[in-house]
Parts: sequence; C-alpha cells; structure tokens
Amino acid sequence: MRRLLGSALQMLVDAEATEHIGAAKHERTTARTTQRNGTREKLVATTAGDVTVKIPKTRTGSFFPSLLAPRRRVDKALHAVICEAYVHGVSTRKVDDLVAALGIESGISKSEVSRICATLDEEVGAWRNRPLDHTWFP
Repeated sequence: MRRLLGSALQMLVDAEATEHIGAAKHERTTARTTQRNGTREKLVATTAGDVTVKIPKTRTGSFFPSLLAPRRRVDKALHAVICEAYVHGVSTRKVDDLVAALGIESGISKSEVSRICATLDEEVGAWRNRPLDHTWFP
C-alpha cells in the first residue's frame, strides 16, 4: 500500500513539474520555461506510513508541488488524528507514541504537534469570542 501511494504521489509531482517547466523530462520544446536540475527528497508522513517523494529542482526559479504543503510532513488525516488527540487531553509528547503506533516510523516532534494544534487553538478562541448579539437569552 505504501509503495502504491508513493508511486501515485511521484507521478502527480512529475506531472505538475512537467506542466511548470513546459516540457517533459528529456523533451526539447520551445515552450520550455526552465531546465530540470536534479531532485531533492521529501519525506511525507501519511496514514499508510512514511513515503519518500523526489521533488524536481529547476535551474531558474523554484518549484514545489501544490499537493504537498511546504515545510509540512503530515497529511490531512494524520492532522485530524493529532488534533483529536490534543482535544482529548493527550500531551504533545505522547502524541509521538500515537503517531508511531499508526505506522509513521519517523514520529513527530512535540513542536510540530504544538504548531498543528495552534491553528486549532485559534479556531476555538474565535468561536469562544464570537458575538452573541443576535441571540436572546432569558
């Protein structure tokens, strides 16, 4: 399952890179906007486990696939699990054990858990401070 997910992610990244560059790998065309210049590996934590994806580098400019969030290792399902654990009072350090039990060998740092949950704290704060002028209380 992990290998299949890795292949699918790699194909999507390569397709987006081809569109960004204007030409497929080793293709010569006048529509080309830049050249490929090697790859860099990105470790993506998914619910199926850690997947390594090769992100193409470009000679001029920069490229990062839209399906991966920059500087993020956690996919949306895992993000939801982390937020749910945080809401139920699981400490940020114990979330690492939970993530490891889900099959993510690299784990997750307590600072990354805090960063993920900071957005949750903002949403809860906004909800708690919402105006109640339109509601009548007896």
